[in-house]
Amino acid sequence: MLFRWLTYLFLAVLGASLIGIMLIVFAALVIIPTLPSLEVLTDYRPKIPLRIYSAEGLLIGEFGEERRDFVKINETPTYLKQAIVAAEDDRFYQHGGVDYIGILRAAYSNFSGGSALQGGSTITMQVARNFFLTKEKTLTRKFSEALLAFKIEHSLSKDKILELYINQIYLGQRSYGFSAAAQTYFGKSLDEINLAEAAMLAGLPKAPSRFNPVVNPERAKIRQRYVLKRMHELDYISDKQFAMSEKQPLSKPQVRNFAIPAEYVVEMARQAVYQRYGEEAYTRGIKVYTTVRKSDQDAANQALRKGILEYDSRHGYRGPEGFIDLPRYDANLEKNLEEALQPFHDSHDILIAVVLSTSLNSIKAYHKGGEVIQISGDGLKFAKRFLTDDPKAGNQRIRPGSLIRIQKNEKNVWQIVQLPKIEAALVAIDPTDGMIRALAGGFDFNLNQFNHVTQAWRQPGSSFKPFIYSASLEKGFTPATIINDAPLFFDAAQTGSKAWEPKNFDGKFSGPIRMRVALTHSKNLVSVRILQSIGLRYAQDYITRFGFDSDRHPPFLPMALGAGSVTPLQMAVGYTIFANGGFRIHPYFIERIEDDEGKILEHAQPVIAGKNAKQVIDPRNAFLMTSMMQDVIQRGTATMAKRLGRKDIAGKTGTTSNFIDTWFCGFQKNLVTVSWAGFDEPKTLGKNETGGRVALPIWINYMEKALKDIPVATYTPPQGITVARINPETGLREERGAVSEYFFNEQLPSQADLPTEDFDSIEALWNQLY
Repeated sequence: MLFRWLTYLFLAVLGASLIGIMLIVFAALVIIPTLPSLEVLTDYRPKIPLRIYSAEGLLIGEFGEERRDFVKINETPTYLKQAIVAAEDDRFYQHGGVDYIGILRAAYSNFSGGSALQGGSTITMQVARNFFLTKEKTLTRKFSEALLAFKIEHSLSKDKILELYINQIYLGQRSYGFSAAAQTYFGKSLDEINLAEAAMLAGLPKAPSRFNPVVNPERAKIRQRYVLKRMHELDYISDKQFAMSEKQPLSKPQVRNFAIPAEYVVEMARQAVYQRYGEEAYTRGIKVYTTVRKSDQDAANQALRKGILEYDSRHGYRGPEGFIDLPRYDANLEKNLEEALQPFHDSHDILIAVVLSTSLNSIKAYHKGGEVIQISGDGLKFAKRFLTDDPKAGNQRIRPGSLIRIQKNEKNVWQIVQLPKIEAALVAIDPTDGMIRALAGGFDFNLNQFNHVTQAWRQPGSSFKPFIYSASLEKGFTPATIINDAPLFFDAAQTGSKAWEPKNFDGKFSGPIRMRVALTHSKNLVSVRILQSIGLRYAQDYITRFGFDSDRHPPFLPMALGAGSVTPLQMAVGYTIFANGGFRIHPYFIERIEDDEGKILEHAQPVIAGKNAKQVIDPRNAFLMTSMMQDVIQRGTATMAKRLGRKDIAGKTGTTSNFIDTWFCGFQKNLVTVSWAGFDEPKTLGKNETGGRVALPIWINYMEKALKDIPVATYTPPQGITVARINPETGLREERGAVSEYFFNEQLPSQADLPTEDFDSIEALWNQLY
């Protein structure tokens, strides 16, 4: 009887098993045709972000939803591969996609542990899930995952499967793949991480948010030790390696910083690539190599920020940036301070801090990250008058809870500063081909994304005069032409707006002076008379040779003083024509664009001055203008630049009415640089805040570094230029004239009608005649 029941039981189990197998086979036959093609794996193209590089190949920007760096299996460190296998699938190289032993071991472990501690998914199954399936926990999904794993194992090698896993898996902080994660968490490339860091990364796939070293450092350390222990048990690492790596402290997660603060250039590159490739630009792994160089860009940023802060310090402290309530007793003070400071961002080396305590001679302030800073002595000087108990000072008083800005000075001492209200721009261009070497579009991109180099249309003031002077040279004027610096008055019909009585900056008049002297000292009345003489329409047409828009420079007399609209980039391009001998070049900032495999998609093909660039002004004209603008620096409105100790620099200051816009446009033979400063909403910068005082120091500080170790250039007069001695009072030729001047061969001034007797000076001749 018992035997019969056992037989029935056996047959029942056998029947159930056969039915189960048949169901599995049937399910497989149904599901297999619906499984996706493996083309996405065999032709793997991960979503690699758009990356922007400097001219030297330094990463300066990145755009894309996913941080990802593709790395080949043979470029992956051995101990990282071992760590991954030890953590996720120690029988990876033995099983055929589904690890039955691993599943049984996980089931036993989970049963004995009383909870789900281990999973049975192999690396191959995880690849199947990540590429093709959802993460829903259903029997159908798990069955499809196993079938896909068999299919993948049949089609791809083990190393290829592991390569896909290494590059595709999500590891937290928007990082996909181990190479991107190494940069995110440690600021290193994959080949630079050590064993302990590899174990940390290998522990992330199980639960990226739970074991994330940024969010949960304690759990991350526990997971890291587990991975190291597994590696040791599998004989991947020695006892010594295990002990050393286990004791190694958790690396502090790195904030990913780019090699150069060049956000304005990066944004320009992003826009340019997006216009070409659309949304694909962010997933194709496109690499954009710009023309900016680290040394130049760093110098530009430092010069601009220094110049703005110097201006800001001249106009005094405006008071704290804000205020937060500080409870007298707070057990969670640090946590609450961090939360309160979260909406505020540091501006490079200008940091946000909250005042904890004050006295007349010192303050204590808390900065993000837990650092408590004490400021005293000269560090308080800028804000000293706000350290008062007088309630009349109101919100401008510095007291506990005040939000202030702090910065270390040149002596590494903390001081109170403030974020400036004014903006500035600097752009540097190679006049030979238009390559942009540096571009700083504002004080801080994170505070103001408006690019003042390319987007700010401002009045150029006197920095526009060289283009009017250049036009006059084509009309027969010479640097020695005598022009009367005397009062003028124009009605509304002549100016295009309202009655106008132009004046010189100092309010004085010099009478008849040479054109060279007039430009050197920026005489407004002379510029207006020159424009009157050459004709408004002619001048309006002439300036288009330099790249200016005629419709932004109406044909009225204020054009002589820069009343039109320009951008700093336009001004830089215009000045390159003086620097390169009269050729029109076109600015460019992208040297080349590559795909993810390094194939060049586009390459800059700039026109070259002296080769294939269009000649737009006579080289003699460019030479004379350069010579006159050299005098601006040597004896005119830009003598501050003499501290550079160079004779090969030239340029022109610019200040608009009421000190609203300030400029300096200058160059050396191989580098043109333009600086501008002003408020976004045009208003006065303050009395005597001129181009020579605000914009010129920015230019000087940049050129000092950009021209370091560059030999002083010489400007050789081109063919068709004659040197003649002249009388500086009359502009006429004299054999013993007091000064020498350059002229076009065909425009030599008349010979002065002098007595044959020799005289030692003009004064002696005057005394003889009168």
